[in-house]
Amino acid sequence: MSGTRMGRLVRGTVAAGAVLVGSVAFFGCSKVETAKIDGGVVTIPVAKVTEQAKFYKYVDNGKEISYFVAKAPDGSYKAAFNACDSCFREKKGYEQQGSVMNCINCNQKFAIDRLGPNATGGCNPGYLPIEVKGDAIAISESTLKEGAKYF
Repeated sequence: MSGTRMGRLVRGTVAAGAVLVGSVAFFGCSKVETAKIDGGVVTIPVAKVTEQAKFYKYVDNGKEISYFVAKAPDGSYKAAFNACDSCFREKKGYEQQGSVMNCINCNQKFAIDRLGPNATGGCNPGYLPIEVKGDAIAISESTLKEGAKYF
């Protein structure tokens, strides 16, 4: 391959890579929401919670605490910090693959309907207690602040 053709190929690859990175960064930013806070309680309307996990952020003194909420296949609602005891230092979090949450760092998978107080430690998503009150899911701000250790 001539030097000129190789130069065009490298420039084209770099340009394509720059576009891809830009798209990924934009996509990652667009999927995080901020939930409503009132009287020390974060509320998320139950109607917004589906089997597709929704990612939220809570900001405490400039520190962004990330978490997700999903409706499990059994109809219950689950929430967890977007971090785990083992891989949180990598700051990669989870992605959803069907009815499981996948640790982006180590590729461990966790069934959404099994998330909760009995699924802790290791790469399990950090447990985040919630309460369903009428037509909303309630999470205390103090509980969210406890998750700051992951971020």
